[in-house]
Amino acid sequence: MKKFGLLLAGGIAAIVLLANLGPIVGLAISLVIMYYSFKGFIQTDSTGKKILWALIGLAAFSATVSNFPAIIGLAALYVLYVIYKNWKKEDVILEEKSPDPFTNFEREWSQLKN
Repeated sequence: MKKFGLLLAGGIAAIVLLANLGPIVGLAISLVIMYYSFKGFIQTDSTGKKILWALIGLAAFSATVSNFPAIIGLAALYVLYVIYKNWKKEDVILEEKSPDPFTNFEREWSQLKN
């Protein structure tokens, strides 16, 4: 039943992620442009170039703000990551509970050696 819940939550998160894939790409591009405009603004000494870099940075900032739905997509990506980790952890727990006494003995012996 827990696997079904994880599968359902993962499916919903995947749909949300795919729906917000465009804004995520737009956010990434606008953040890169904003980074390089800030870097150019800091490195230049000319007043005209500083104004140009500031205008480019403001345009990139407005594009970043307009791609706010990408935050929801990034949250969905994080949810998928957490679900993947819980899915793997549950598989490891199931493997450790082996009915074979020799497997349990080997595991306990390796823990005692460490």
